[in-house]
Amino acid sequence: MKTYLSTTLILALFTTACSVLKPVKDTSVFHLLDSAVPARQISGNSPALAIVRPSLPSYLDRQQLVSRSGDGQLQMNSYHLWSEPLDSAIARVTATNLARLTNSLNIQPVEAFVTLDYQSLLEIRVSRFEPDASGYLIFECTWKLQPVSGRLANTRSFRTQVLIAPTTDTKDLAPRITAMNEALARLAREVRKAL
Repeated sequence: MKTYLSTTLILALFTTACSVLKPVKDTSVFHLLDSAVPARQISGNSPALAIVRPSLPSYLDRQQLVSRSGDGQLQMNSYHLWSEPLDSAIARVTATNLARLTNSLNIQPVEAFVTLDYQSLLEIRVSRFEPDASGYLIFECTWKLQPVSGRLANTRSFRTQVLIAPTTDTKDLAPRITAMNEALARLAREVRKAL
């Protein structure tokens, strides 16, 4: 009788637990940066340039998208995530942008080169890459084109702000990603002038 009651009690608890513990729907949205420079057929071999993964401040070096409020607070978007590390995405998109602007097949993230087949390294240090409270995406960084053989290159600063297209849906971050893509295209155009 005791075993029967124990078994009945365990089955009742198990049945209750199964009805309470339901699968949770994952509402995460994954975002990917992409080139804002128009695509074109690329056939040249020069310049040969490697893009080093940029350094990021620690608050940006995470999977969540980050926003900044007017009082200096940061907000992490727990359900809006990067589909790849942000430093890898910036290097990849910058390489694509510069390849399209220069017509060179030899502009790639440094990891894509098997040997030292490049002439220069593009080094980027990001200090800010997020929206502000006024609806603009702020992108601030320093960069330099370091020749593989030669003297130390000068570091240059870059800052741009891109208006984020207004949207009534606060959960739609596509306009923000579009603004980030445009900011990276502006950086690539600036670097192109120095090549």
